[in-house]
Amino acid sequence: MATPEKVSHWIEAFGQKITDNKAYLNELDTAIGDGDHGSNLTRGAAAIKEKMLETEYDNLSDLFKDVGMTLVSKVGGASGPLYGTAFIEMAKTAKNSQDISELLQAGLDGIQKRGKAEAGEKTMVDEWIPVIEAVKSGSLSNEVIAESLQKTKDMKATKGRASYLGERSIGHIDPGAQSSAYLFETMLEAGVLDE
Repeated sequence: MATPEKVSHWIEAFGQKITDNKAYLNELDTAIGDGDHGSNLTRGAAAIKEKMLETEYDNLSDLFKDVGMTLVSKVGGASGPLYGTAFIEMAKTAKNSQDISELLQAGLDGIQKRGKAEAGEKTMVDEWIPVIEAVKSGSLSNEVIAESLQKTKDMKATKGRASYLGERSIGHIDPGAQSSAYLFETMLEAGVLDE
């Protein structure tokens, strides 16, 4: 069950992982986007860290809401609104549930509604869908996360900036899927799925 303490550790670890891999995320984004995915998310991670240092959370809803609102207001590009929407939707669901699969599903629904993306279009959605399925069946592992990430490499982008490249987008890992992989790896590390 997700608790404010575990989720705080998770968000903190995610921010750190994004920051540590900023150059790599920018590199992925340079190949098929505008090259600032890592920089944008790192700015968001710093703002979230600051917000979390000055706030004591006793419920998940407020925590997710702050993360979401901070991402929407501080992060440029598509990643701010998409990640921000995911966390805001998770905040709404957290009022009635601490079940992580339900929370993540709400986040995914928000991303899909906002970005109008479906599976197979080479977006972060291609990382979220298999991960959530694995969470629901109790089989999420780092292997599952890595496998779904690698699958984005062979996809042709039909959404977002990468879609302008058409066939040339094939052979590149989607930057949003990569940052999402970091999100889910750190979720495992923080023990959010542990009973």
